[in-house]
Amino acid sequence: QVQLVESGGGLVQPGGSLRLSCAASGRIFSIYVMGWFRQAPGKEREFVATINLSGITNYADSVKGRFTISRENAKNTVYLQMNSLKPEAAAVYYCQAVNYGPDVYWGQGTQVTVSS
Repeated sequence: QVQLVESGGGLVQPGGSLRLSCAASGRIFSIYVMGWFRQAPGKEREFVATINLSGITNYADSVKGRFTISRENAKNTVYLQMNSLKPEAAAVYYCQAVNYGPDVYWGQGTQVTVSS
């Protein structure tokens, strides 16, 4: 099993920045890709960004150039740096990890609110 704990959400004004963190524990040796998804009220969960063991990243078109995903292997942590935040970015952000099972693991989510 893999446990994921997100942190770093909160309230930010439009144009502001936030950095989300996702700490993984458990059978982390089996993880080969981690990422972030988000779900706004009344909408389906959507892909935001992923990063694999090689450090290759992938982003949704809506966040390219403004969001950056990174990982710190020594801390088993993945980050999502979000800049130039827009009101439509408001959502619950979920961390995801995928292993070679393949099994998919989710964190509990962290709320991001973008409002003036």
